[in-house]
Amino acid sequence: MTAQEFARLCVPASSKLREALLALNVSGRGVLLALHPDGRLRRTVTDGDLRRAILANINENACLDSLPELTPLTVSESASAAQVLALMDQHQIDHVPVLSAALHPVDIVSRRELTQRIWLSSPHLGIEETAFVEDAFKSNWIAPLGPHVDGFERELAEHVGSGHAAAVSSGTAAIHLGLLLLGVQAGDTVFCSSLTFVASCNPVLYCGATPVFIDAEPATWNMSPAALERALAWAAQHQRLPRCVIVVNLYGQSADMDALLPICQRYGVPVLEDAAESLGASYQGRASGTFGQVGVFSFNGNKIITTSGGGMLVSQDPALMQRARKLSTQAREPAAHYEHTQLGFNYRMSNVLAGIGRGQLRVLKQRVEQRRRVHQIYRAALADLPQVQWMPEPEGYHSTRWLSCLTLAGPNAALKCELVMRSLERHSIEARPVWKPMHLQPLYKEAAYFPHEIGGDVSAGLFHAGICLPSGSNLTDAQLQRVVDYLRRALVLAEDERALA
Repeated sequence: MTAQEFARLCVPASSKLREALLALNVSGRGVLLALHPDGRLRRTVTDGDLRRAILANINENACLDSLPELTPLTVSESASAAQVLALMDQHQIDHVPVLSAALHPVDIVSRRELTQRIWLSSPHLGIEETAFVEDAFKSNWIAPLGPHVDGFERELAEHVGSGHAAAVSSGTAAIHLGLLLLGVQAGDTVFCSSLTFVASCNPVLYCGATPVFIDAEPATWNMSPAALERALAWAAQHQRLPRCVIVVNLYGQSADMDALLPICQRYGVPVLEDAAESLGASYQGRASGTFGQVGVFSFNGNKIITTSGGGMLVSQDPALMQRARKLSTQAREPAAHYEHTQLGFNYRMSNVLAGIGRGQLRVLKQRVEQRRRVHQIYRAALADLPQVQWMPEPEGYHSTRWLSCLTLAGPNAALKCELVMRSLERHSIEARPVWKPMHLQPLYKEAAYFPHEIGGDVSAGLFHAGICLPSGSNLTDAQLQRVVDYLRRALVLAEDERALA
């Protein structure tokens, strides 16, 4: 609902019944908000109220004030979608007005919206996956390993231009194995992007190592070369060079590898490239995930392609991938009996999920195009709002726009973001903050952190001012328009000083 459409629902309580009938017909919403002269809500008026008035022989020139007294059921701006729906169910109503602190209506929520939730990034499955899954069932090959696992590894490696791949149960498992492949042991240090999801760095703790967090840079939102340079110089000076650096490619976009890799090479530190969110992206014409000694992808349910759960390691080094497969299958030795000489893990992907992945991989290009289209629609629809600033995509980068992310400029950005997301949630539209940086997480409060600039904190600024919007490749045009309409209204209201009071 646009601001203009909402305004048409607000009528003076002094309006005549025939005027209200006309307004209901024009809006098509089935409800009006009758207001006192000072803008406070007097009552709601439904088409049922007007039909009953006609049956009671109330003259069509009578004012809405003449209708039987009715105390409106309302919620405040802090109400959640669940609270609104509970109120609707309790009183068997389909619309609930939202009132400001001054009791002025600022929004209205309908039952239809609450039953048609728009997700941030929902799975998008098609017909390609069916044949592979049916084959797995027909062959009774559903356990870990199998021909679809081999096929998925081969096809993904070919797609990204990497020599070898190993399919595992999750992106987190892939990072854990990747760290082990690069020699991370208890007592080691590992540098990691701070602006990321916790799964990027938790495996550092699995290994008994200590994470050190590196800030983002404004140009890409990814790891800051300046911060990394300063961190490695400090580590070299104190003879504490990290065993490896985890470079995260955030929200579907590569980090600045031309700047980051030479720094790591100069200090002899290998790179684990966390491309969990960036399958299908490229940097200077080369696929994301193929720059580090080891690259990692995720196929979680919210990713650009999904196997419901799963991950993949890629590398040009066949020995590394051979060892990854061994470690992921309990490190079993080649013997007729079960022989083990080292610690292994139950991390292999199942043949069924690999079949889903093979089907999904065939539509990856279309999924990227669809998500980029979603992003372009948002940009065009909000181009006249100067407070909205989008995650940059520098020249030479090709982002998948796995998530379309914006920041709000100006003072009180964090409060404005909260108001916007709360408003969207009332209408059952999922939006999320930008990742809370790892150096601000209670779990990692003791970890060292190197900012982009001394005295600054880019990652924290993006977290406080950032919003991730619904970005799925399966969003319909009608759903996109719904998000745009409510987002625009929320952004405009958030700029109102009275909303911030």
